[in-house]
Amino acid sequence: MQLPAIPELRVREVVQAAETYGLSPELVGAAVLGTIALLASLWLVVRWLRRPMGAKLKRALAKRDEIAVLMHPNPDPDAMACAIGVAHLAGAVGTDATLQFAGQIRHQENRAFRTVLDLDLDKIDHVSELAADDVVLVDHNTPRGFEGAERLEPYAVVDHHPGNGTGEQFTDQRTDYGACATIIAEYLEDVGGTPVSPDDADEETDGLVVPAEIATGLLFGIQCDTKHLTSGCTASEFHAAAYLYEGIDEDLLDRIANPQVSAEVLEIKSQAISGRDVRGSFAVSDVGRISNADAIPQAADELLQLEGVTAVVVFGRRDDTVHLSGRSRDDRVHMGNALEFVAEDIPGASAGGHARMGGGQVPVEGAAYANGGEAAMWSQAELADDIFAALNGDV
Repeated sequence: MQLPAIPELRVREVVQAAETYGLSPELVGAAVLGTIALLASLWLVVRWLRRPMGAKLKRALAKRDEIAVLMHPNPDPDAMACAIGVAHLAGAVGTDATLQFAGQIRHQENRAFRTVLDLDLDKIDHVSELAADDVVLVDHNTPRGFEGAERLEPYAVVDHHPGNGTGEQFTDQRTDYGACATIIAEYLEDVGGTPVSPDDADEETDGLVVPAEIATGLLFGIQCDTKHLTSGCTASEFHAAAYLYEGIDEDLLDRIANPQVSAEVLEIKSQAISGRDVRGSFAVSDVGRISNADAIPQAADELLQLEGVTAVVVFGRRDDTVHLSGRSRDDRVHMGNALEFVAEDIPGASAGGHARMGGGQVPVEGAAYANGGEAAMWSQAELADDIFAALNGDV
């Protein structure tokens, strides 16, 4: 015989039920309390699972007095935008945030982003230089680019790239998104943030204010990684852009988007076009020695504009490293995978990316080792052949 549903019983009915079925009131009372406790626990779990990701990150940030927000090496506008967005969210809960990166900021667009928005970014070369024990990775999920990076266990990870890196307290990896800045914009919207334009900066606003500099930076980060909302977008990119729109400073946006271009960048673009090796609809170009590695992806963008070319890879040597950058508008070519295949058999090399774009680095010594082990000699022609083979799927 089944007992009546306990949650529906009153205290007197509980006692009567206990007497009817030969159970002690204490036992039934304990069962009622246990059931209530279980239901309360389940309610809390469901509430936590349904909480927006922005609220979860905000809660995780509130548990720490200070954090280091770490961008990937040679950060681009998407990475820098994510960093200032996370720092703003941290500031809202009283957590100090230091923005850090490894490598260089050389691309004129990247330098303009940093200068126009007056960003305070610290460069690091060693894990000991991190500003806090708790590190939030943005726009990448595995620490790299500085000595001791392999020893770092991130506190949180926010990214849109493939990879297996996770955070100890928080991980949000959305590989279908076109830009990581889209995720950060969603976080600010999750917690009730209101983008405020310069004209409305003095007006009182309930809740968290998203200043024009941050809204503008996030929008440009989205534009940068999606070719101005024309490539690799999801509906989330358009929603985020609409959300940020009210807080945009058009003057700042124009100054970031239209920086002056150095003579070296123009020369490297010219070399990529004039020195291209075209096989079928694929083009590979070696631009030789360079001093600005950020010119490589810009040259790849330029080379992809050539009529009849559907996938390109440009590479050049800076110091002891060969930098590669690829672009694809060919459905047969997953550029990130193709460059990863090229790098996988070369000691010390790394590469990857998305279907439409990818990049990588090959140490000159590693390339020499892979091609016979002669100390300072390696064949760029063989590298080009390997790239063509990867683009053609001959791997």
